[in-house]
Amino acid sequence: MSVPRQTATATRTSARPASWVVGLSIFAGVMMIVSGVFNAVEGLVALFRNEVYVATLQYVFAFDLTTWGWIHLILGLVVLGAGYGVISGRIWGRVVGIAIALLSMIVNFLFVPYYPVWSLLIIVLNVFVIWALCVFNRDAAAAA
Repeated sequence: MSVPRQTATATRTSARPASWVVGLSIFAGVMMIVSGVFNAVEGLVALFRNEVYVATLQYVFAFDLTTWGWIHLILGLVVLGAGYGVISGRIWGRVVGIAIALLSMIVNFLFVPYYPVWSLLIIVLNVFVIWALCVFNRDAAAAA
């Protein structure tokens, strides 16, 4: 009689984290979409109203603000698409999401002198996205 109790207990405990894991995946997808929209807006502002940003003269990665605008706009749209892939449960969404979130962190780190608070906010969002995508377990999510 102790065997059925162990099976019932094991089934109950393995089903509980599944909803948390799926919730993390949805969280990561939504945060990617938010981060993508923020990056796209940052890019559009750099393209159309570049006087909003502070132009620094003594910076190693000093690109023209139009170049930064295109980089942020394209990166934002790719992050937005990968976020959709994560929410829809695609494996490519998770893989591309981790890579693009890392790339977005690097780009925003290089953009810190132009708009520091905004760039640091996007970096923090991407840290949470990478964490949530790395913790995701497909087997636990399939059990839900």
